[in-house]
Amino acid sequence: MAERASWSLGAALRGVFSAKTIDEDTWDDLESALIRADFGPAVTEEIVDQIKAQVERYRTTDPKDVQRMLREIVEERLAKYDPTLKLTERPAVVLVVGVNGVGKTTTIGKFARFLRTFDRTVVVGAADTFRAAAVDQLATWAERAGVEIVRPEREGQDPASVAFQTVDRAKREGIEIVIIDTAGRLHTKGGLMDELGKIRRVVEKQAPISEVLLVLDATTGQNGLAQAEAFIEHGGVTGLVLTKLDGSAKGGFVLAVQEKTGLPIKLIGQGEGINDLTGFTPHVFAQKLVG
Repeated sequence: MAERASWSLGAALRGVFSAKTIDEDTWDDLESALIRADFGPAVTEEIVDQIKAQVERYRTTDPKDVQRMLREIVEERLAKYDPTLKLTERPAVVLVVGVNGVGKTTTIGKFARFLRTFDRTVVVGAADTFRAAAVDQLATWAERAGVEIVRPEREGQDPASVAFQTVDRAKREGIEIVIIDTAGRLHTKGGLMDELGKIRRVVEKQAPISEVLLVLDATTGQNGLAQAEAFIEHGGVTGLVLTKLDGSAKGGFVLAVQEKTGLPIKLIGQGEGINDLTGFTPHVFAQKLVG
């Protein structure tokens, strides 16, 4: 991440917490650090006000107490959302949605690999038939992950029929988890949501949909969220996947995005490798973010 070298939340907070006492600079520096880390103005103000109130109540002057309070508040707010992946159905069907360019296809490969580490059998469906490159890219990642793929039988095949074939194969072969790639861009947002709706209806005739995961690029922060609002509004999204969360420069976006959407983060990607997608644990994340 370009910004990582020049600025990180961890370094900014160390400056706040290593001061000798709590004064006006403490609040200004804390607020500035949280805003830069993409917590967003509203969340930043609420957190700073909460810490100020606790500092007053406990009459502390030690900046280390501010650190502990910040960590506890962030963890508590993150933990309001359940990050558990609901994958108990057989087959468990996961639709992966998101605008083009956020790393959707690579995320599917990494997710498949993540599931394979738990000895789950996986098949991926290349239902983003509007981009020939997406099918080839998904096939490459499926091979790396060691999972099966269902490709379109012909160019421009109806995405819903590819989704149908993928679930059908899982049922016939006893494959536990189905991950379906979907289009990230059509000529109109309405067309894209109609397409997604059609995929859902076709799949649900065969098996319940366990999860609809929306992939967001953490480096684009609030802008990326704005681009994805149509998916949140019409796509039946059940959870979020944050990619490119390398370092803590945009770490506050993790909390801001949950609170803004009301959706839990279920997976986070913190690198380029196939093993760099993991489940999301609020306690661990708050510890890393605040120190």
